[in-house]
Amino acid sequence: MAMLEVENINVYYGSIHAIKGVGFHVNEGEIISLIGANGAGKTTILQTISGLLRSKTGSVKFMGQDISHVPAHKIVGLGLAQVPEGRRVFLQMSVAENLELGAYTQGKAGMEDTLTMIYDRFPRLKERRKQMAGTLSGGEQQMLAMGRAMMSHPKMLMLDEPSMGLAPILVEEIFDLIKMLNEGGTTILLVEQNAQMALSIADRGYVLETGSIVTSAAAKDLLNDDSVRKAYLGG
Repeated sequence: MAMLEVENINVYYGSIHAIKGVGFHVNEGEIISLIGANGAGKTTILQTISGLLRSKTGSVKFMGQDISHVPAHKIVGLGLAQVPEGRRVFLQMSVAENLELGAYTQGKAGMEDTLTMIYDRFPRLKERRKQMAGTLSGGEQQMLAMGRAMMSHPKMLMLDEPSMGLAPILVEEIFDLIKMLNEGGTTILLVEQNAQMALSIADRGYVLETGSIVTSAAAKDLLNDDSVRKAYLGG
């Protein structure tokens, strides 16, 4: 069953037509990669799904419910969480405080259990729980942003450029964590410049060019597609 169905969305910034008739779906349990050059519209699509932007047409359905006009904070409560580009952790707050903010939809009751679960999955965050987030490395801040999103027990996690600005060894670590979260039952929609890494862990992929989806296929087929390789995989 499709957990997320995006149908014919058209998004404008003023007179600029940024997203042009885009439609795709994400099935429960999948990792789906959305790849494309800078400025292709990947982040705009995520922001439209999460309610920060509105489409002029079409619909966004999550778990069968049309969420096209649902406020962003209520979308999180339905089980759809986003880790934004640039991490956006609260630098002057501790790791633990940042994580607790992610549980605002849950109430206090289950927060301790959820924190324990996050610390089990992200042992580095447990070690650093009393540190200010601003003292963490880029990779640790990305883990914190992912952990904070997982505090709301999402059914689906949207990740926007999780490897941006990270050293190659940390990129591998972050992608291992994404796979672990997926194996633990979280469906993933991944927007990523590093197309090689993104497709290597994905089930399927969609290629976006100037606001339109131009190709979609199984991730392994996209990795072997000559035009995709030339445009996005450096070969």
